[in-house]
Amino acid sequence: MVSAQHLEGFLRRHPVVGLDSNLLIYLIEEHPEYHRLTEKVFGSIEAGRNTGVCSTLSLLEVLVQPYRESNDELVDQFYALLTTYPHIRWIDLSIGIADLGAQLRAKYQLKTPDAILAATSIEAGATGFIGNDSQLKRISELDILILSGD
Repeated sequence: MVSAQHLEGFLRRHPVVGLDSNLLIYLIEEHPEYHRLTEKVFGSIEAGRNTGVCSTLSLLEVLVQPYRESNDELVDQFYALLTTYPHIRWIDLSIGIADLGAQLRAKYQLKTPDAILAATSIEAGATGFIGNDSQLKRISELDILILSGD
């Protein structure tokens, strides 16, 4: 797992940082392994030291399980966080992002959601991206931090 010190250095180097959907899940659901690190990420964003970039695709990804389980309370928690959190930019899928996503998917053999999240981050001016899928390390256009340390 990445150290808190390494994460803090990454956040200092990247004032605008893309966020993978799993970070939102880790924060809301208080993931036993990654909650402390995600709290550091979101604390830095909340304090205005960083701007977080999220694709609206992440909303789809994080709401599937709560809807599947008819967990309205968790749905409400996600909406409460996602619609009010300061210094997070929500970016809709555009033609430009779709095109860049297709290029990234072709170049790095990414899954479509990962390609869209990376393209969204690049289009929004992020220089770093935080996630937990080691496949993202293929992307040379962003500095990728994998929480698990892979």
